[in-house]
Amino acid sequence: MNLHIETAKRKVIALTKRHSSSQEFRVALLDLLRSFFTIDAACCSAVDPQTLLSTGAVTEDGVEAIHHRLFENEYLSDDFNRYTQLAASSEPVAVLSQATGGELVRSARYLDVLYPAGFTDELRAALKYDGACWGYLTLFRKGDQSFFNEEERELIASIGPLIAYHLRKTSLSLPADEHEWINDGPGIAVLSAALQVLSANAIAEQWLILLRKWESIDEQTLPRPIRAVCSRALSEHSSPSGQTSMAKVCIRMPDGPYLALQASLMHGESDIIHIAVWFEPAKPADMLPLVSEAYGLSEREKQILEGLVRGFSTKELASTYHISAYTVQDHLKSIFVKTGVTSRRELIWQLFSRFGVQAEK
Repeated sequence: MNLHIETAKRKVIALTKRHSSSQEFRVALLDLLRSFFTIDAACCSAVDPQTLLSTGAVTEDGVEAIHHRLFENEYLSDDFNRYTQLAASSEPVAVLSQATGGELVRSARYLDVLYPAGFTDELRAALKYDGACWGYLTLFRKGDQSFFNEEERELIASIGPLIAYHLRKTSLSLPADEHEWINDGPGIAVLSAALQVLSANAIAEQWLILLRKWESIDEQTLPRPIRAVCSRALSEHSSPSGQTSMAKVCIRMPDGPYLALQASLMHGESDIIHIAVWFEPAKPADMLPLVSEAYGLSEREKQILEGLVRGFSTKELASTYHISAYTVQDHLKSIFVKTGVTSRRELIWQLFSRFGVQAEK
């Protein structure tokens, strides 16, 4: 098995060198995984490491029909092997048949979603690198196949960090300088509790078209990042405490800027639930956590970088974080090495010009 794992690692590494696009890499990855063992259907999502919400998925036809039910189970139910649980676990890869002790009927996801679709086992992986989660991988088997076994789970666990590293790397890919992007104000859409688009302004319609094109889905299918932020927002309504994590993602659009996408429940006199979703090119405050995570900055380095963006001098940074000026300089040197720059000016240019929104003409 160790030899099999090393071979799998080499093949994944070769795949990362052939595909610089996150979407193309994930499509090729699902094909490659089928050469390792039997898979009847699969899905691979990229996620925002700050909120753990989907920023786009590669989903095969066998999964597409149940994808919305999987979102409902993840955010509105308490079940085995939830993605957020795996992302926080030291063992980020799990098999449903193992988690239930072979009694799959203990899982609501199995009873309500998987079994009606003909699936009888599921392997899930939170794709983590250096402590941060950059994606989710889900593999399915049908009734005429055996359960996923421990060797197969270990193989996915061994290549998971390699996949996550490439997803992290593609989040920093640079846009073409000459490309034109939507920069005409925020896009606003209103969705029902069933996640049907009720209304949208022209800017939101443009973003919807781009997201659907990116995920290669038709106009009747809601893009996964929108489904993710809306599902997170709906979990607020079902939570007894009324507390939930931020329903927001920062998405690196192919050949374009980061997109900030956020959802919030709308409250009125009636009991009808509506969800407001707005789209806009990300501001530095939106993209800074993602960029910091992608460069692998330490917590202190993230603080220093945030201070730099706010215009703090070395003296102000030292005073704010209660460290010496020499320590600030040491952190700055480390940040420069990790981000591939040589000065503060170059670093700020990279954050605002390379990763920011193009200036209005």
